[in-house]
Amino acid sequence: MIRMSQTQEPLNKDAAKEPAKSAVDYAMLAAAIKAWGRELGFGAVGVADCDLAIAEKRLADWLAKGFHGEMDYMARHGTRRSRPQELVPGTLRVISVRLDYQHQADAGAEAWGVIADADKAYIARYALGRDYHKVLRGRLQTLADRIQAEVGVFGHRVFVDSAPVMEVEIATRAGLGWRGKHTLLLSREAGSLFFLGEIYTDLPLPTDVPLAEHCGSCTKCIDVCPTQAIVGPRELDARRCISYLTIELKGSIPVALRPLIGNRVYGCDDCQLVCPWNKYAQVSAEPDFRVRHGLDNAQLADLFAWTEREFLERTAGSAIHRIGYERWSRNLAVGLGNAPSGEVTLRALRSREEDPSALVREHVAWALARHAGSGPG
Repeated sequence: MIRMSQTQEPLNKDAAKEPAKSAVDYAMLAAAIKAWGRELGFGAVGVADCDLAIAEKRLADWLAKGFHGEMDYMARHGTRRSRPQELVPGTLRVISVRLDYQHQADAGAEAWGVIADADKAYIARYALGRDYHKVLRGRLQTLADRIQAEVGVFGHRVFVDSAPVMEVEIATRAGLGWRGKHTLLLSREAGSLFFLGEIYTDLPLPTDVPLAEHCGSCTKCIDVCPTQAIVGPRELDARRCISYLTIELKGSIPVALRPLIGNRVYGCDDCQLVCPWNKYAQVSAEPDFRVRHGLDNAQLADLFAWTEREFLERTAGSAIHRIGYERWSRNLAVGLGNAPSGEVTLRALRSREEDPSALVREHVAWALARHAGSGPG
């Protein structure tokens, strides 16, 4: 057990009557947690306090501008997002972890190759394997169980992008990196191609020191954005972001933005692919993040030919599964509308002119009109 050293004294005379964790050497425990996290495959583990006051103001300003679009959940939880103690009473610290997902060393060059081939479908590289929520949550729970085996029962709750948690701000305060100009977390050792997860806990662990930012004068992520969604350093108008348009938006994609989406049918990585720090992105050893069903290099027309049953079967256990067949088809119709005119593309679109979904029919009609030279955009 990780106990207090001989020179440490209990904070009060009743400490001996408290649970075993009152005798824990928390500095040693924090070091052990980081070691256990590494053993579990996390690229980094840090500890943050709960002071997110500056981020709270930034969030309020962002919401006031309407940049969250239809993501009402961003505003729904009030200050619980920026005040961990309100979300989970008793929280004193947040353990933040990084889990890398890049599936091969030359993933950046391979990704640009797919984007450049307008007949292919580009899918954000994080979504090519198993749903990260399941992988990361299971790994975090294992870490929490390991802590409990050491100190006894303690208050905690595991989060993986599933509750009002300011994960980038927390990771920044935990010393895992800094917020890049594209709003994502950047690490000097790992770029930005990783997932973040958290354990809210009542353990008074020593906190890590936040890092200075290292973006300098670089604006590559801002300049490369296809829809110019990054309206300024660390400020994103989600309503223009391709990840929002292809994943979060439930209805019709704005006509003016459709041509700018190109062949990106699920998310977008351009701002990460162009970032100089991602030359340090780590290759993941996690087998669940390996590519499934050839989705890293698939043809738009082939994916558009999937029936709903095929979609459900081939995306089972994937993050893509969550958007459903209708939005998947909508996105592919836009991609086909931006593809070179040819018999394969036109035949694929015409095959679904009478699709049962009005949303899909609308986007198919736009795509066909675009190939005929009479459509907007």
